[in-house]
Amino acid sequence: QVQLVESGGGLVQAGGSLRLSCAASGTIQTIFDMGWYRQAPGKQRELVATVTSDGLSRYGDSVKGRFTISRDNAKKMVDLQMNSLKLEDTAVYFCQANIRTWIRRDDFWGQGTQVTVSS
Repeated sequence: QVQLVESGGGLVQAGGSLRLSCAASGTIQTIFDMGWYRQAPGKQRELVATVTSDGLSRYGDSVKGRFTISRDNAKKMVDLQMNSLKLEDTAVYFCQANIRTWIRRDDFWGQGTQVTVSS
C-alpha cells in the first residue's frame, strides 16, 4: 500500500506565490519519477511538471519560467514552487509518483489540492 498526500493549496492573488508539497508513504522500495498535474473545471488533466530520481525536470509550456519542481529522496517528497500565478492556474493539483513496491511497479496519485488564483 502506498499513499501520496498533497498540502499547500489555497487562495492567492494573481501575481502571488504558493508552494505545494507531496509526501509519499507506505511499502515503498524505490520511487522513480514524481510530478504534478492539474485539472481545471471543464478541462482535461494536464502535465505541470515532473522530476526524475536524479533531479532532471520538465515542465508544461504554460508554467515554464514560473514554476519550479524539486524533490527530497530521503523524505520521499516532491514540491512545486509556483510564482507569478495567473487566473488560468486555478485548478486542482495532483501529485503523481511511479513507485516500486515489494510487489510491483505502479503509478500512484494523490487526492489533489485546490489552488485558486483571484484578481
